[in-house]
Amino acid sequence: MELIVSLAIGVLAGSGVWLLLRPRTFQVIIGLSLLSYAVNLFIFSTGGLRTGAAAILERGEVGSLARYTDPVPQALVLTAIVIGFATTALLLVVLLAARGLTGTDHVDGRERER
Repeated sequence: MELIVSLAIGVLAGSGVWLLLRPRTFQVIIGLSLLSYAVNLFIFSTGGLRTGAAAILERGEVGSLARYTDPVPQALVLTAIVIGFATTALLLVVLLAARGLTGTDHVDGRERER
């Protein structure tokens, strides 16, 4: 399971970096989103990949902490998802405004001569 998650993180991060280097702003926005998904998966995987484990300790229950999962990475990822959606929406609005003003969606504002 860890191999699949690490491969998914690597593919998402690699694709995100590749798209960040593209000349169009929409591709840059998608690259930032893919990179944030890779970071979210990485943070989520640091909490331990356990299925069926409780995230909250119950009152009066004693036992080994190895039976529980860490809730902090889950809370961080949920917060990062919300912030990522807001940032993506803001970037799309800026993209539409810049395209309306310049007439192109090229990163530096001008098309390459052909």
